[in-house]
Amino acid sequence: MNILFVLTSHDKLGDTGKKTGFWVEEFATPYYTLLDKGANITIATPKGGAAPIDPSSDAPDAATAATDRYNNDADAKSKIANTKVLADMNPDDFDAVFYPGGHGPLWDLTNDKVSVALIEKFNTQAKPIAFVCHAPAVLRDVKNAEGKALVKGKKITGFSNKEEAAVGLTEVVPLLLEDMLIESGAFYSNGENWAPYAVQDGNLITGQNPASSELVAEKLLESLK
Repeated sequence: MNILFVLTSHDKLGDTGKKTGFWVEEFATPYYTLLDKGANITIATPKGGAAPIDPSSDAPDAATAATDRYNNDADAKSKIANTKVLADMNPDDFDAVFYPGGHGPLWDLTNDKVSVALIEKFNTQAKPIAFVCHAPAVLRDVKNAEGKALVKGKKITGFSNKEEAAVGLTEVVPLLLEDMLIESGAFYSNGENWAPYAVQDGNLITGQNPASSELVAEKLLESLK
């Protein structure tokens, strides 16, 4: 199993003066779930180099067994500090792609033509494409083989409007994920705030929030069997 992880390069939380990036839990749990099953994982970002970690996701109250493992894993940390350039990645070299969330992707990957083309290629090859939390936002401009929105008519989840309101960032983010997916014609659904919830529709796998990252990884693994 050769799996591509795509992380954000964006570290500014709008005009708040605060930092953002990717959410450690949403990287670490799928990373170790897949790594422990023998997967070869390549990590890429739009700019390459160090991927920014959202400081909030590195706080003690966000810690899990997977984030603790990451914090003590020199090899994984080195990969995060030295990510590949997304434009250099060839979908033909991978069996699946996975996008962790965090608020960062809302600013860069959502508008990234390289990322859009990459997902479209994976989709035409019928390979698993998986996303968690805010990461489904990167599907906004992705089209299917017929040239329509990939998410149109698809069952999908992602960070809910209620969860965005709960973290106080409704007015800060460039888009509300739930609204965008519904406007794009997706059959959006979600579970309780902060509870594990994941949906699969064909090769498209999505999870609602950080607690859903393990479910997404498990569905991704199952799809690769």
